[in-house]
Amino acid sequence: MKKFKDLFILVGIIGIVLLMIVPIPTWLLDILLIINISLSLTILLVAMNTREALQFSIFPAMLLITTLFRLALNVSTTKLILGQAKAGHVVATFGSWVAQGEPVVGFVVFLILVVVQFIVITKGSERVAEVAARFTLDAMPGKQMSIDADLNAGLINEQQARERRRKIEREADFYGAMDGASKFVKGDAIASIIILLINLIGGFIIGMTIHKMDFQSSLGTYSLLTIGDGLVSQIPALLISTASGLIVTRASSEGNLADDITSQLFTYPKLIYIVAGTITVLGLFTPIGPWTTLPLAALLLFAARRMQKNMNKKQIEQEQQEEEQQIEEVRSPESVINLLQVDAIEFEFGYGLIPLADTAQGGDLLDRIIMIRRQCALEMGLIVPVIRIRDNIQLKPNEYVIKIKGNVVGGGELLLNHYLAMSPGMDDDSITGIETKEPAFGLPAIWINETTKDRAELAGYTVVDPPSVVATHLTELIKSHAHELLGRQETKTLIDNLKENYAVLVDELIPSVLSIGDVQKVLAKLLREKYRSVT
Repeated sequence: MKKFKDLFILVGIIGIVLLMIVPIPTWLLDILLIINISLSLTILLVAMNTREALQFSIFPAMLLITTLFRLALNVSTTKLILGQAKAGHVVATFGSWVAQGEPVVGFVVFLILVVVQFIVITKGSERVAEVAARFTLDAMPGKQMSIDADLNAGLINEQQARERRRKIEREADFYGAMDGASKFVKGDAIASIIILLINLIGGFIIGMTIHKMDFQSSLGTYSLLTIGDGLVSQIPALLISTASGLIVTRASSEGNLADDITSQLFTYPKLIYIVAGTITVLGLFTPIGPWTTLPLAALLLFAARRMQKNMNKKQIEQEQQEEEQQIEEVRSPESVINLLQVDAIEFEFGYGLIPLADTAQGGDLLDRIIMIRRQCALEMGLIVPVIRIRDNIQLKPNEYVIKIKGNVVGGGELLLNHYLAMSPGMDDDSITGIETKEPAFGLPAIWINETTKDRAELAGYTVVDPPSVVATHLTELIKSHAHELLGRQETKTLIDNLKENYAVLVDELIPSVLSIGDVQKVLAKLLREKYRSVT
């Protein structure tokens, strides 16, 4: 089946190229023109129903293929128009039906379609694709850091992190491809205008010189055929351009375009009431008249009323579901099991210290924790478990505690708008602040404000900001309790990593000489002795 699909695509691409060279009968051209319209409409509908751009990642390639197909059909119709003064029923129908016997009207309609496609949709889509590609590339480092932070915080696993990184790469590739593919649509619009002039002028000359038509017949025949050919090509082109605009302007969401429009545009029934009132005023106090405006106003009032009832109903249902979910969580045995799980390391803080961990407010605690884990891995060879960070309303606003396996091993209080200054041994009476103790080593210190910082540094004081205080305290506690953090599972992970490069050594030692438990005990004692010797 896969080979058949591959063969079908290859034959289709080669067939598109052959359309430009090999003459085809009018009946086959009619079928291909209908296929072109159907394909363009399908692409538009798919673009409308995607939740995010990557769900239609093949779109840039489809844009190139459909543009090539449309140009090949233009070449085929041009050969038939200039050679036989006919181009099938589809072209003739579009020309006579839209023009209504007036070539000037059809020509104006064609020009309007070209202007709408080229100036409005194509230019806008091209610009949006260019900006999206640029911003996607600029945002890649930040997104990568966010993924690393979530991974270190334990919010996602390695598999989810790889999937997110792959998605970021695909987004960059997609918008980069869309930036280039949008040029195809722009070139197609220009080519359509040139082909229109060739068919009109060349056909008029050929009709009078070769087919011996009089002036009126030649002008009427080739004008209708040219207009029909232009409309048959421009309508699919307009559909593809619209799909291109929808793709590049589409933001990620949980629904398709129809869901987003109905859920976001009609979210505020009160605003619909205002619109209905405005339409009513226009009908009653302007020459427009009530017969045109009042039915629409009544329809808007009815829709707003229905929306308000549905929103109230959904709100009640959502509240009931939340209550039922809470009851089920309390009753279910899984809720008890979850309570028994204890994180290896926890960092809890009061609500006043939330800016430390909030990247939107400039907090870099997550990045510092990443560096702490790397530092411990390099210095002690220990893989520090994921450090769970959470706020705790039971703590004071500026208080924090550090837990190792559920037990509080340290804590302190921070003043975010201050700096912690530690004396070099000789106090300076001009350096004043709030007396405290440095939490990591218990040294006497004071909290000073921004204006006193420079003077304290000149006086020889060691001045650090609150995030550095937390990072130092957390690092020292991890080192002092490293022997508690190294369990058998962590030891097994270290041994498996060592086995990748020294398999023979590990196999000779484990389990014939030492068990994993014995190795864990030895490593734990080494970690305890190392910290004691340092302190």
